[in-house]
Formats: sequence, structure tokens, C-alpha cells
Amino acid sequence: MKTLLFTILSLLSTFLSAQENKKPNILWIFSEDLSPYFGCYDDPINQNHTPTVDQLAKEGTLFKRAFVPAPVCSASRSALITGVMQTTTGTHQHRSSRWPDGQVVPENVRIHLPEGIKTIPEIMRENGYFTFNSGKDDYNFHYDRRKLYSVGTHPDYQAGMNGWQGNRAHHNMSLTEDTWNARPDKTQAWFGQIELKGGKANAKHTPKKHTLKPHQVPLPPYFPDTPAHRKAWTAHYNAARGVDTRIHLILQQLKADGELENTIIFFFSDHGNNQSLRHKQFCYEGGLHIPLIIKGNHPSLQAGSIRKELINALDISATTLALAGIKLPSYLDGQNLFSQHYKPVTHVISARDRCDFTIDRIRSVRTDKFRYIKNYHLDRPLLQAQYRDKHPTVSDMKTLLAEGKLTPYQKEHWFGKRPAEELYHLANDPHQINNLASDPQYTSQLKQHRHILHEWIKKTGDQGQHPESPTQLKATYDLWKEKPTFKNAKTNPEYEQFKK
Repeated sequence: MKTLLFTILSLLSTFLSAQENKKPNILWIFSEDLSPYFGCYDDPINQNHTPTVDQLAKEGTLFKRAFVPAPVCSASRSALITGVMQTTTGTHQHRSSRWPDGQVVPENVRIHLPEGIKTIPEIMRENGYFTFNSGKDDYNFHYDRRKLYSVGTHPDYQAGMNGWQGNRAHHNMSLTEDTWNARPDKTQAWFGQIELKGGKANAKHTPKKHTLKPHQVPLPPYFPDTPAHRKAWTAHYNAARGVDTRIHLILQQLKADGELENTIIFFFSDHGNNQSLRHKQFCYEGGLHIPLIIKGNHPSLQAGSIRKELINALDISATTLALAGIKLPSYLDGQNLFSQHYKPVTHVISARDRCDFTIDRIRSVRTDKFRYIKNYHLDRPLLQAQYRDKHPTVSDMKTLLAEGKLTPYQKEHWFGKRPAEELYHLANDPHQINNLASDPQYTSQLKQHRHILHEWIKKTGDQGQHPESPTQLKATYDLWKEKPTFKNAKTNPEYEQFKK
């Protein structure tokens, strides 16, 4: 009897020990183009209309002030997937290392990550994780997707085509194919990314009775009051409600498959609001402030906690590895948010460079109370030629300019000469329209932020200091030269050399 009891206890001890040592699954619910317009972020319009995200925040850790390294997808995603600022790895120019017609990029146009830097999924795989990405990659460097992800449905991927590029990945958007259920060993821990269309989606997942009408959402003062601007601005609030519904489906599937209990969930976005100008692609709060919630059964995670310090979104990369029990590479720019050695940062740097064919360079410093912006192309208006030139919001802006119907601020902000520096007191001026850079009362704050940026550029070797190579510019030209928006791109003289 004693022998039997001893055997049972030994087996139970072994089982419990195995459970304690079991690696957690980690899921990135990675939305596109989404600002934190949710109830848990105290948004008055979507209060009580985003129950899933609000519940996720109650069960996890809510980060109120998380900011991405870039206000556009490929630059931000290139940084997040490596944990290193895109201006350090040379992946800062939006949609680089690409080639027309979906062909594999020729060697002379490829951008390679600096030696020694690996992607987060590669590191996870090396440490025993099954990895997947149900959706887009959009990384500005050359890679073989088969090294990052354990599974893929695209025929070229399955055939093992040499040089298979993830930027041509099949965006299956499935919850059950190419995700955790695709792993042969169902006991293997997994790390995955599920893309949500976020701000790029329509409200098809939002119950019609909860869909906002354009007159229900007030416009910020930097937009003219036109039907197109109202529709675009309202669409983003509806997109947040649609994301909430989509996340509910993901959680249901995790639970049905028995994966929820051992899965740590990260919910975040690559940058802010896509629907409206001045957010995506620009370094104001609307383009850089994102939702971030981390939830799961882990000793480091405390349900219902709210963090209000400044957060660098590159902490997502470092925290993912740390929660998986993996030693952090020394080159990471972020830190483990739950480490006992964690030190809150005093500022977050963000950068905007070329976006599609539009050449620009903007740097920004976010501190506790201020946002500082440094503009480098002062010869070009904020609303210079871009891919959205055919959108009704841009057409309306130009029509109202011609008719003299923009407010003085709107006219100057969108079409006037850009200031070299901008400084905003965010509590007093949440819309960031009162530039304090020339106000003598704020000279010390201006110098402080200017110094922070100068030292960061010097320390990191910000690659945006240098013009893009002719080879890369020619590749961009070839990608866009037949598009109507590009043909009118008079504010981008760098391409004239290729038109001869």
C-alpha cells in the first residue's frame, strides 16, 4: 500500500513539475492602423461598446501610454519583429526591399539585417517554439519566411521555393489553419501572430445597431467639416468596435481548442488611425499612440493592473522573449516590462521617413507632458503628394483651399511652410495645434527635447541622416511610376533623375 501511495505521489509530483515547467504559448493579436479608441482607454464614444477588449484589460495589464517607433506599418513592423529601432537596422524607409509584380527582390536591391540581429520568431523557434503568422509580414528587409515561421499555406512556400519572401505571404486570416492547430506535436509551445485589419477594415463584424453614424462623432479642429472627413473619422471608431468582435472570436477559438489557459495574449497595433490624415504617417499622438494589453496566466502578470508610464512599443519584443524564458539579446532596444530590473523611460523616440513614394524625414520625442517634432524637409508642405491623393478627404481639402474656405490654421498647417520644430503641451493642447516652439516661456523645454533628439541621433547613428541610395530610390520609382498619384508628385524632385 505504501509503495502504491509513494508511486502515485511521485507521478503526481512529476506531472505538477512538468506543468510548472511548461512553456507558455504566446499570441500577438497584431492589429493594423488602430488607435486606442476603446472603453478601457476612457474613450467617451466607444465607452461600453468594446466589451471584449475592456474585459481583456480587466484580466490583464493595460498600458495607457504606449508609443510605436514609426507611424507607418512596414517601418514599425520591421522594428517590432526584431526589437530594434528601424533607423538602426536600415529598415526605416516604408516599403523597401520590394520589387514589382511580386517577384523575388534582386540581390542588389535587398536590404539585409545587420549581422547578429535575428527576428523574434526565429529566436522563438531556436528555443523550441512552433511559430506562425496568420496574416501580413510587411518587413523592409530580405528574409526567407521558412526560417521565421513553421508553417505556411502558399504553394511556393510548401514547394520550398528558394528565397521565398514573406512579403508575398498568403494572408489567409484564418483562426484554425496555419495557426496553433497546424503544429504536428500538440504539446509543443507556440508563438503566433494573428493580423487584424483594424483601421483598414470596414465594420462588417460590428452589429449594425452598434454602428456609429457620421454625425455622432465630433471632428478635431485640424479637419474641415465635410461629409468625407466625417465618414473617415467615424469609420475608425466603428473599426475599433469591429476589432473587439474579432478578438472575441479568437478567444472563443483558443478556448474551444484548449489553448486559452496556457496562452499569454498581447494585443497591440502597428500604429494609429489609418482613416484620417495627420494620424498614420505623421508623428503626432494620433499616429504613434497605440493600444497595448498583455494578459495570461504567468507569475509576472497581475490581473487588472494599469500602467501609466511611457512605454516604448519595442518593449513588446523584449517582453515576449522574457515571458518565454529566453535570455534577451544585448542588442534589443526594449526591455522586459515585468522584470524586477525594469526602469521606466523618460522619453520615447519615433521616426517617419519615406512613405511609399513620398520622401520626408520627421523625428519626434515624447516625454511625460510634451511632444516635440523635428521637421527636416521644410521646402515641402505637410500635405505633399502621397498615395491618398485620390481619397475624398484630400480632394475636399484641396477644393476648400481653392475656394478659400479652410480656417487659417487648416490652411497654414496643411499647405503652408512647415516649422523646423514643433512643441506641444499635451494636457493643455490634446489636438496639438498650438506650437510652443517659439514661445519664450517654453525655451527650456524646447532645448531639453532638442538635446534628447540630438543625443539619440548621435548615439544610434540614425540612418535617416543619409539620403536613400539611388538603387533603392529607383526601385521605389519603378513600383510607383505608373500610379496616377505618383505622376503628380511634384514635391518629390529626387525622382527626376529616373524620368530622363
